Amino acid sequence: MTKIRHSLWAAGCCMLVAGAISVGVPWSASGQEQPERGGRHGNLAQRWADAWNSHDADAVAELFARDGFFEDVPFGVVAHGTREIRAVAKSFFTVVPDLHISVVSGSLNAGRGSIEWVFSGTDQGVYRTGKTFAIRGTTVLELAGNRISRDSDYWDLATLLRQIGMMPSGL
Repeated sequence: MTKIRHSLWAAGCCMLVAGAISVGVPWSASGQEQPERGGRHGNLAQRWADAWNSHDADAVAELFARDGFFEDVPFGVVAHGTREIRAVAKSFFTVVPDLHISVVSGSLNAGRGSIEWVFSGTDQGVYRTGKTFAIRGTTVLELAGNRISRDSDYWDLATLLRQIGMMPSGL
């Protein structure tokens, strides 16, 4: 994998994390879990959080449908299936070893959901600046049974670039 492709896959993984964390459980603006409306999806959100926070790529991949689809819109990264999703997760755990996701709000209804989140960490390998960042984003989700079938992430690349010193502030 080329350096650029590796970086894109790694950055895309951060969006995967965010989508995964809120599946099945509505959250309030304060970050408190609300009474579940997702029925059979009950503890999926907690399992996702545990998987990402443990940096276990296998645990992350197993929560996706076998033919799951992941898309990071700003970087144009696409992963099809759990093998590619696992590769994205492994790469990301290497380049942002201290990743942290905070869910701001989220909802799930009839197998579709959206979330607002903040992702933070230290850029050790995407641009190799060693600088910390915290970016806001939104994820659009679809489920197949109790697994994620589609995760499309939207966030502001310019904010990330400013925070790690790769783009002047004010642009």
